[in-house]
Amino acid sequence: MSGAEPVVAVALVCVATALFSVYGLRPGRATSDFYVASRAVSPLRNASAIGGEYLSAASFLGIAGLVLAFGADMLWYGVGYTAGYLVLLAFVAAPLRRSGAYTLPDFAEARLESTRVRRLTALLVVFTGWLYLLPQLQGAGLTLRTVTAAPLWVGPVVVTAVVMVTVASGGMRSVTFVQAFQYWLKLTALAVPLIFLLLAWRADGAPWPSGDAPPRFREATTVSVQQSVRVQVDEPVTVTVSGSVDGHRVDGTRVRLEAGEHRIGAGARVAFPAGADVPHPQGRPPRDGRDWSRPLSGTSHPVYGIYSLLVATLLGTMGLPHVIVRYYTNPDGAAARRTTWAVLWLLAAFYVLPPVYGALSRLYTPELLMTGRTDAAVLLLPARLVGGTGGVLLGTLLTAGAFAAFLSTACGLTVSVAGVLGQELERMWAAARARVTFRRGLVSRPRRARTELRIEARDVLRLRLAGVAAATVPCLLSFVVAPRAAADVVGLAFAVAASSFSPLLLLGIWWRGLTPQGAMAGLLVGGGTTIGAVVVTMVAEPPGGWAGTMLSRPAAWSVPLAFAVMIGTSRLTRRNVPPGTAGALSRLHAPEPLAASRRPG
Repeated sequence: MSGAEPVVAVALVCVATALFSVYGLRPGRATSDFYVASRAVSPLRNASAIGGEYLSAASFLGIAGLVLAFGADMLWYGVGYTAGYLVLLAFVAAPLRRSGAYTLPDFAEARLESTRVRRLTALLVVFTGWLYLLPQLQGAGLTLRTVTAAPLWVGPVVVTAVVMVTVASGGMRSVTFVQAFQYWLKLTALAVPLIFLLLAWRADGAPWPSGDAPPRFREATTVSVQQSVRVQVDEPVTVTVSGSVDGHRVDGTRVRLEAGEHRIGAGARVAFPAGADVPHPQGRPPRDGRDWSRPLSGTSHPVYGIYSLLVATLLGTMGLPHVIVRYYTNPDGAAARRTTWAVLWLLAAFYVLPPVYGALSRLYTPELLMTGRTDAAVLLLPARLVGGTGGVLLGTLLTAGAFAAFLSTACGLTVSVAGVLGQELERMWAAARARVTFRRGLVSRPRRARTELRIEARDVLRLRLAGVAAATVPCLLSFVVAPRAAADVVGLAFAVAASSFSPLLLLGIWWRGLTPQGAMAGLLVGGGTTIGAVVVTMVAEPPGGWAGTMLSRPAAWSVPLAFAVMIGTSRLTRRNVPPGTAGALSRLHAPEPLAASRRPG
């Protein structure tokens, strides 16, 4: 799909995002507006906003791509992403809202009375946010390249520019309006085309992958290879090539690819006949129809991998910075619980859709298994299955939904990271002499009011500048880090959150024996080991066997390790339980009016 329609769709989504941010700009002039939208967001709007930011590139494109490649085992992604909110509802949502904090580092310092824990929490929030931002930006580049043939750097730059405008305009207030709108856009963009795709599939005889056969081209197909790839050909096939094959440049020449390894250069176009087996990247043979349709088959150590994924998604949800910050925007704890119930329904409605796209792509866009661009399956399917003007229009709607996914998640991550960066920079600079003077009461009342306004304006300006920095760094990283499957990278971000913030929140809310030393040790061990696994997985090729599986899916061992270290160290340092623990826990668990009366300030 290419032409003016996708460009118009992307432009409309960007313009709508900018307009919503301007709408939120008018009242968004105070620090509380930037951080938590003045804690005045209704449950339904907040649930829509959470759905908007939570349904990222991994949800819109990544799950379908993984189902295309690996089949039934990948259905656990949607289950884990949704069920994570049950854990959040039961253990975290209401107490966290009653804490009165602006950010996760705020909560850590208020609960443990330790600036060291706060700083370490802030570092982990920033790392997790930027790690989660990378697949959003790279997915935007893939989307624009797929539908317009634009260079890969264009997508990240466009998303970063729009996010900067949104976050710098009105902070959380603007982002809330943007994300609530974009959830319903994404749901519509997936649901409406799927109706026509299923009708076309039925008209085609409702085929289904089955038997021992590998993926095959159902019709003559020309594959465009955008990046050089090494592929394995299992059965000899004669193709027509324009480009480089095995180091030889050919132009529209028929070439016989014998069984074995072949290298296809970037920019090559390879025309395969109908019925030919789809070549697969070297070392990654595709599953046949039987293994693809059946769970726990075709991969090494599948039981461990699935349970590790579920641990990461179930516990990682509560630790994601852009999810946690939304609960600070509810008016009270009861509204936070109602928000979570609404989120469960909104996510359940969405996650039944991407796996269907993945299953249809297995039949109609199998060439993506050869190029490794499985995340593009959702975008290419309408043109392949419906075709004509209808396919173009449906593809345009999906492009708009995909770009909304990138923008909404990027906005939420950026505003959460910006809040943490802004607070930490303010503490490092420690230049608030006017505020100190105001608190000591050494200035007159009129001058005091002017000082307060200047401080508030300066704080908001600093937060807006932090928003620009929070969006710029991952944009630059997206140019140098090799693209990987969006859902895989997001799964690693969930593992980091589950191994660090999940123990901190659960023990901080429900166990009075947690000490600052225990929290520091658990964050360092759990977060540090998981970050190390992430770096090895993303920068170097993981080893094979159990070692590679445990590095690519670390949550099954890193989460228990983090809990054990945090509890064990707290037991050894039990004399250092903060003196204000009883008061902090009463604010978290007491009924709302009593908790408010006990809150400092």
